[in-house]
Parts: sequence; structure tokens; C-alpha cells
Amino acid sequence: MIPYSLRIIFVLCCAFTSLDVHAANLFSAEAYHSLTADRRASNAGDIVTILVYENSSASNSADTSTNTGFAINGKVSTLYAGNNMAQVGAGDNYGGKGKIERAGRLLAQISASVTDVMSNGDLIVAGDQNIDVNGEKTRIHLKGRVRPVDIAQNNTVLSNRLADAQIDYTGEGFITDRSRPGLIPRFFAWLGLW
Repeated sequence: MIPYSLRIIFVLCCAFTSLDVHAANLFSAEAYHSLTADRRASNAGDIVTILVYENSSASNSADTSTNTGFAINGKVSTLYAGNNMAQVGAGDNYGGKGKIERAGRLLAQISASVTDVMSNGDLIVAGDQNIDVNGEKTRIHLKGRVRPVDIAQNNTVLSNRLADAQIDYTGEGFITDRSRPGLIPRFFAWLGLW
């Protein structure tokens, strides 16, 4: 006779062998990185350093000149007054020149997070940098789309490689407030007189 404890072990073994058993795959093709590969951002949540180097300049000039004139001449001859001449003339000269030049330069390094990976593999990145130095607050906000091939081996990418780039640079503080025009110049500018 088979002991009772062996019969229970046998029944349990038969019960567990009838269950479907699935092994977990430890390999993921999407997350695979070679041991010798560099660490570049490739997934949502990864961090990439954006090297912001933006130079912009614009120039616009206009030159306008007009010259108009007309004259009326007349001669009247009468018996009593003799020959009389009348002459009327008018003219207008106008000349105007205008030139607008604007230049801007922004240099910064911002660590941005990958917020999304598009179906074609492009990475959507966004990042903020807030700096406060002696009450002068500066904020840089950056957002854009980058191709993985544009990310260098040291996990950096130039800002001119970002597609649909949005770079906002704002500041506030004593120096920023003093660089803005006062109330009267702003009022005249609003009226279009400045």
C-alpha cells in the first residue's frame, strides 16, 4: 500500500503539470542595447542635452521719393490795360528713408526629457531651465522633434537639428524692468505716433 503522503504529492504533481506554463522572455528588441554601445536617448523618459546656439538677424530698408509739379500760364490782352500775364505753379517734393535692423543671439545648454517616441522613431523632447541670479530670473523653455541619428555619441544634439523647434527665453527682474520703455513711450507707440 502507498502511503497517504505520497499519494497527495502524486496528485499535486499531476495537477501542476496539466497547467499551461509560459516562460517570460528576457529579451526585448525595443530595449536592446549592446554592451559596447553608447547611451543615447531613445525611449520616453530618457534625457538628452540640447546645445542651444541660435543666431538670428533681420534687416529691412525702404527708400521712397516723389516729385510732382504743375504750372498754369496765361496771357490776357485787353484794350485798356494792355498785355497782362498770369502764371500759377505748384509742386511737391517728398523723400523718405527707413531702415530696421535686429539681431539676437542665444547660447545655452538644456537637459531635456524625451516625452514621446513617434512611429517613425523621431523623439519629441521638452525641457525647462530656470535661473535666478541676484533677483534676475531667467527662464528658457524648449520643445521640438529630433531624429535619433542627429544625437551625438555624448548624448547631445544641436538646437538647429530640432524640427518644429520652440525656444522661449524670458526674464524678469530689476535690469529687465529697466530695459523696457516707460508708460509715455508705450502710449505713443500704441497710438502709432512713436
